[in-house]
Amino acid sequence: QYSPDSVAGADGDIDPTEVTFPGCSCLTSSCVVHVCSCLCRGENYNSLCLRPTAAGEEYARPVFECNAMCQCGESCQNRVVQRGLQFRLEVFKTEKKGWGLRTLEFIAKGRFVCEYAGEVLGFNEARRRIRAQTSKDSNYLIAVREHLHSGQVMETFVDPTYVGNVGRFLNHSCEPNLFMVPVRVDSMVPKLALFAATDISAGEELSYDYSGRFHNLPVSNREEQSLEEDNRLRKPCYCGSRTCASFLPWDSSLFATP
Repeated sequence: QYSPDSVAGADGDIDPTEVTFPGCSCLTSSCVVHVCSCLCRGENYNSLCLRPTAAGEEYARPVFECNAMCQCGESCQNRVVQRGLQFRLEVFKTEKKGWGLRTLEFIAKGRFVCEYAGEVLGFNEARRRIRAQTSKDSNYLIAVREHLHSGQVMETFVDPTYVGNVGRFLNHSCEPNLFMVPVRVDSMVPKLALFAATDISAGEELSYDYSGRFHNLPVSNREEQSLEEDNRLRKPCYCGSRTCASFLPWDSSLFATP
């Protein structure tokens, strides 16, 4: 079933469509940084492109867009991901990777491309689905971990296996042209937004790193050892990049019994 936005999962614990954030009181057509309460952490976009942080090419800063309760207009520059698809994309059959997704037009670096939408699940339902899979099944479920300043880790589980959008057709690449950023609009349930990591030409296949490594820390020694031990469980990678790891990312500890 196609859905442009994420929906509540089978366990019904989280409703991603619920509006819980208060809106800003800006009466201008476009909100101004440090004046708008939604932009208290700094400006998010510059001409529709996600702004890098002061460190340069790292995109670790939280992104909060204006929402349904805000007084500003629909043309506000802090409304990007919520507008949905703006580019013509095409699902196509690849040679070795099954279905894939490519763009039919040029996409500039930093532009929002598409959301990875699906059922937003609780931990128990996500673990149940992972454990029910066989080695022949395709795994679409993604777990996003956000590390907060308090030391807490916020987890979001999205599964487009049964309900989702074009994001489910994106293939993995060890040198991807997209990267994922959790973007919050109406509540703390994030939209898993995919942005262009570089200029992307028309006809080029779109991809991201399933491990979330793009603009993140390198693999630790402990993770590397774990990957070597789990090679027998992992699926081969056919991305064809110069730095291909030969296997798709796999985390055997993700849904292990505590």
